[in-house]
Amino acid sequence: MPLLDGSVGVEDLVLLEPLVEESLLQNLQLRYESKEIYTYIGNVVISVNPYQQLPIYGPEFIAKYRDYTFYELKPHIYALANVAYQSLRDRDRDQCILITGESGSGKTEASKLVMSYVAAICGKGEQVNSVKEQLLQSNPVLEAFGNAKTIRNNNSSRFGKYMDIEFDFKGSPLGGVITNYLLEKSRVVKQLKGERNFHIFYQLLAGADAQLLKALKLERDTTGYAYLNQEVSRVDGLDDASSFRAVQSAMAVIGFSEEEIQQVLEVTSMVLKLGNVLVADDFQANGTPASGIRDGRGVREIGETVGLNSEELERALCSRTMETAKEKVVTALNVMQAQYARDALAKNVYSRLFDWIVNRINESIKVGIGEKKKVMGVLDIYGFEILEDNSFEQFVINYCNEKLQQVFIEMTLKEEQEEYKREGIPWTKVDYFDNGIICNLIEHNQRGILAMLDEECLRPGVVSDSTFLAKLNQLFSKHGHYESKVTQNAQHQYDHTMGLSCFRICHYAGKVTYNVTNFIDKNNDLLFRDLSQAMWKAQHPLLRSLFPEGNPKQASLKRPPTAGAQFKSSVAILMKNLYSKNPNYIRCIKPNEHQQRGQFSSDLVATQARYLGLLENVRVRRAGYAYRQGYGPFLERYRLLSRSTWPHWNGGDREGVEKVLGELSMSSGELAFGKTKIFIRSPKTLFYLEEQRRLRLQQLATLIQKIYRGWRCRTHYQLMRKSQILISAWFRGNVQKKHYGKIKASVLLIQAFVRGWKARKNYRKYFRSEAALTLADFIYKSMVQKFLLGLKNNLPSTNILDKTWPAAPYKCLSTANQELRQLFYQWKCKRFRDQLSPKQVEILREKLCASELFKGKKASYSQSVPIPFCGDYIGLQGNPKLQKLKGGEEGPVLMAEAVKKVNRGNGKTSSRILLLTKGHVILTDTKKSQAKIVIGLDNVTGVSVTSLKDGLFSLHLSEVLSEVQGEQCGCQGHPGPCRW
Repeated sequence: MPLLDGSVGVEDLVLLEPLVEESLLQNLQLRYESKEIYTYIGNVVISVNPYQQLPIYGPEFIAKYRDYTFYELKPHIYALANVAYQSLRDRDRDQCILITGESGSGKTEASKLVMSYVAAICGKGEQVNSVKEQLLQSNPVLEAFGNAKTIRNNNSSRFGKYMDIEFDFKGSPLGGVITNYLLEKSRVVKQLKGERNFHIFYQLLAGADAQLLKALKLERDTTGYAYLNQEVSRVDGLDDASSFRAVQSAMAVIGFSEEEIQQVLEVTSMVLKLGNVLVADDFQANGTPASGIRDGRGVREIGETVGLNSEELERALCSRTMETAKEKVVTALNVMQAQYARDALAKNVYSRLFDWIVNRINESIKVGIGEKKKVMGVLDIYGFEILEDNSFEQFVINYCNEKLQQVFIEMTLKEEQEEYKREGIPWTKVDYFDNGIICNLIEHNQRGILAMLDEECLRPGVVSDSTFLAKLNQLFSKHGHYESKVTQNAQHQYDHTMGLSCFRICHYAGKVTYNVTNFIDKNNDLLFRDLSQAMWKAQHPLLRSLFPEGNPKQASLKRPPTAGAQFKSSVAILMKNLYSKNPNYIRCIKPNEHQQRGQFSSDLVATQARYLGLLENVRVRRAGYAYRQGYGPFLERYRLLSRSTWPHWNGGDREGVEKVLGELSMSSGELAFGKTKIFIRSPKTLFYLEEQRRLRLQQLATLIQKIYRGWRCRTHYQLMRKSQILISAWFRGNVQKKHYGKIKASVLLIQAFVRGWKARKNYRKYFRSEAALTLADFIYKSMVQKFLLGLKNNLPSTNILDKTWPAAPYKCLSTANQELRQLFYQWKCKRFRDQLSPKQVEILREKLCASELFKGKKASYSQSVPIPFCGDYIGLQGNPKLQKLKGGEEGPVLMAEAVKKVNRGNGKTSSRILLLTKGHVILTDTKKSQAKIVIGLDNVTGVSVTSLKDGLFSLHLSEVLSEVQGEQCGCQGHPGPCRW
C-alpha cells in the first residue's frame, strides 16, 4: 500500500517494521494522538474509539471514498463499506460486516456509519429513499428501547442486532430484516451502581408533554420509580427530551400508527409502575405465610392504563396455580416469591415488547416474496464483558463473542492457511490460538456447560445453583480452560479471588469469573401461568398479543425452552448466516476505561490486541496473498485484457488465465497458480488489473459506440436516400402532370377560339345587327322579373320591429333591393300609424319626447318605457281643493305627484304635492292642501336630474325669484339658485 502524503505512522500494519507488539501499539497510539483513528490490516479496519466527534464524516467524505479504491485514501470505515457494497453490486456476492470489540469500543457508532454510507451511495428515487429512511430510522427506535448507560459506555447496546439489508440487481435497497439477540431484561428491575435502566424510561419522563404523562398516569420526577436508578438519572451528552421526540418521529417514519405508538408507551409506563407495586406480609387462616399488595393505587393505575381487572392482577401477583392433568392447586406466595413474580412480569413484558417492536419494524421494511435480491448483513452485537460480578447474562454474551472470534479465526486465519494447503501453494504455517476448545466447552450438546445447565433445570428432585456448580466441577475437573475453587484445591492452588459459588473460564479475551447464583432461575426464565392469563385478559390489544400462551384454549403443560437453549439456537443460525457471506471486519478498540478523549492506555489496548489476534492477522496477511479467485470467474472478468482470449476462448480456464496474465507481463512473485484458483499477493497488482480492465472497458465501449453510430448513420442515410428518391419521383410526376394540364388547357382554348371563329364566319349572314343588345335586354328583364317574383313570395312580416329583408340574388340589383327595403319599411310604419287612435298617437309622442331627453342618459329610463304617462299620480279627482289651486285660471293640472322637498339648510326632507299647470309649478302641503310655493314657469331657467336610478331632480330659477322664494323655503344665506 502506498504511503499517502501527510500520513501518520503506518496506515496498513502489513507494512509495519519490526512486527512486534510494542511497535504495533506505538503505531496505534501515534495515529490515535493525531486523531487518525482508523488503521488497516489488509482489508480489516481497526477502529480506536476517539470519544469525540471528528470532522471526517458527512456527504463530502462519502463522495470522496465512493470514487476511489480501498487503498487510495486514508483508512476509513467508508472505504470498507464501499468495497463491500461494490462487491455485492458488481460481483453479485452477498456480504456481511462484522463489528467486534469490547463494550464501549464504538461498535454501535461504526454500524451507523456503515448504514449511512450505504444509504448515501445506493440508488435514488421516491420508493428507494423511503426504504433508506425506514432502515436508518430503525436505529434510534432500537437504541431507545435496547440501549442503556453502563459503567463503560453511555450508550451501550444491551442486545445483539444483526440486520440484513436486501438490494435489487441494480444495488438499490429493497428492505431488510432485523434479528435481535438476548435483550438484557434483568436491567429492567435492577442496575449496578453508576448505571441506568433502558433509555426509553428516562426519555418518556423527560420528553412527554403534560397531557401524555397524565394519560399514562406518570410523574416527571424519576425519583418516584423504584425500577430507575436514583443515583444516575441524567447522562452527559444525552438529551432525553429531544431523543424522545426523535423516537416518536422515527416510529412514524417507519410506519407505526399513532395508536400503536400510544400502545407502546402505555405498556412501557406499565413496566415502570410495576416497580412501585409494594408487596407486604400477610397470613392465611391456617397461619401459612402469604402476601398482599400494600397500596392498591399502583395496581389500579396499571389496570386503568391497560384495561386490566386490578383484583385479578393482585391475585396473580400474590398466588400461583399449580395445574396437572387431573387437578388444580392454588398456592399463596410469600413476600419474596411475590416480588419475584412482579419482577418476572416486568422483565417479560418489556422483553416481549422489544421483540414486538423489532417484528413491527420488520413488517415495514420486509421485501416482497419472489424478488431476487442481494444481501448485506451488518452485525452489531454486545462486546466482550468482564465485570466485578459476572452472572448468566455475561456468560451468554461472552459465549456469543467466542463464536464470533471462531468465525474470524476460521474465515481469516485457519481457512486462509488451509486453503493454501489445499491449492498446493508453498506456505510457512503461522501459529495462532484456536478457540474452538472454548466454544466446545460451552456449547457441546452432551457435555457442554449450557447442556449441563439445561439438565439441572429439567431434572426432578432438589435442584439449585450449587448442584449445578458441583456437576461442572466433576465434569471439567481436568479441562485446561475451566477453573473453580474445587479444581484449584485439587491442584493445591490458592486464589482468594475465587469464590465458593464461582467458576472461571479462560476465554480468548482473558479469564472471566462467573457467579452461579441465579443461573438456574435466569435460565428457566419462568413466568407463572396466572400472570400470563391475567395479561391475556387485558383489554389492551398490544399487551394481550404479547401473551398468547395466556389464552386458555392454547394452554399447554409443555415446558418452554430455556433461555440458554434459545440463545444457543439463535447463535447457531447467526453463524450459519455469516458463513454463507463474504466477511468484512471492523475491529473496535477501547483506548481507555474512562471514556476520555485523547487518553491511550497501552496495557488496555495491548490486552484487546492480543485477544483480537491482530498480530497473527498481520503475519498471515504478510505471508499470504491478498486476493484469490477461481479460474473461471477470474477469466470471465479479465479475459477482455488479452486478444487471445477476447472475444472467444475455447481452451481451459487455467490456460486462459495464464494467457491473460502472461500478456500483461505480471511479475511471477506476485502470482501463484493453485489447483482451482489464481492467487495475487499485493492489492496493488489487483488494482492494476482493475485499472486495465476499466481502460479496456472504455475502449470497448468506444468501439461499440463507434459501430453503433456508424450503423445508425448508415441506416439513417439509406432511409433518407429512399425517401429522397420517392419524393423526387412524385415531384417529377407532379411537374409533368401540371405541364400536361397547361398544354391541354391551351390546346382546348385555341380549339374553342378556332371553332368560334369558323362558326362566326360561316353563320355571320344569319345574325341581325342589334341581336346582342336584344339578348342582353331580354336576359336583364328576365333577371329583374325573377328577382321581383321571388321577393313577392318571400316578403317579411308586417311587424314594424321585424327588419329582416332577403338579399339581392345579383350584384347589379343591390341598389334597387335597398330602395325596395326602405319603401317597404316606410309602408309598414305608415300602416301602423294609420291604425293608431289619437290618444295612442299622443302617448307615443310623449314617449318620443322622453326618449330624446333621457335615452342613454338616465339609468332608469329603460324601466319607464312600458309605463304610460298619466299625469295624475295621486288621485287628484278626489281632492277638489287641489284642483282649484291655479287650475281655474290656466286650465287643468297637467301633472300631480307626491314628492319630498330637501331643505338645504339642514338636509331634512318634508312631504309635498307637486302640481304642474301650463303656467305654474305649485308645491302644496299634503295635510292642509294649501299652496306653499307657487313658481311661474317663466321664472324656471332649467331642470336637472342625475344619470342614476334615483328620483332626484332640481329646478333652476332666475336670481330675483330665487331670493324671494329663498325666504319662503328657508334657503337664504346660500349662494346660487334655490334647489329642491
